[in-house]
Amino acid sequence: MSTYLLVHGAWHSGRCWERVVPLLASAGHRVVAPSLTGYGDKAHLLGPEVGLDTHVDDIVGLITEEDLTEVVLVGHSYAGLVISSAANEVPDRIAHLVYLDAMVPEDGESAADVQPMTQALIDRAVKSDSGWRVPPLPEMPPPAGLFGVTDPADVAWLRTMLSDQPVRCLQQSVRLDNPAVNTIPRTHIHCTVGVPEGIARRPIPAIQPNGTPAQVWELATGHDCMITMPAELAGLLLKFG
Repeated sequence: MSTYLLVHGAWHSGRCWERVVPLLASAGHRVVAPSLTGYGDKAHLLGPEVGLDTHVDDIVGLITEEDLTEVVLVGHSYAGLVISSAANEVPDRIAHLVYLDAMVPEDGESAADVQPMTQALIDRAVKSDSGWRVPPLPEMPPPAGLFGVTDPADVAWLRTMLSDQPVRCLQQSVRLDNPAVNTIPRTHIHCTVGVPEGIARRPIPAIQPNGTPAQVWELATGHDCMITMPAELAGLLLKFG
């Protein structure tokens, strides 16, 4: 039995995994899908002081407090930054890193370094009345939709879990200075449909940091594949448990 720790991306909450969790659990695995500080059941904690470091502490704290080991740590979108720094803190507890249509940083990089279009979001937030709120990206015509979701019922459900993102999440830098983190196997899953203009995906090096060939999978769906293709996503994730 493995433990799957599913980390949602910016603006979302742990509820976005509701269609995937039972599929992994029915295969006999433990599945944890928390909401990060400022989202879901922690929405009341949203504030300008919340940043990437806060979210890393959320995940590291959960892993250590629950004494989780052999963790398949899955990060969607922005959470690629979160799982990278979390693995840097507790590499001995992580069995596999899964970057799900995610930002893949190097040591010392922020969201703006990995995804340059993020800088425009940062600039607008800093100049806004709040000085720190980054609102969710707007819905676009299909196939881009709302984070790749186009079905009207699914879009309505997704809207119920979206919150503003604190700008510090996009400004703070990832720490990847623990050599042990490089020994952890990695897998990348790319969603190939409805990628918005301006979104750039870095090429994945042919060789992973641990010296093995890169593992890259594709899902022919939009960004929020846990909503649009839960069974197919679960099938991929089960390969790593």
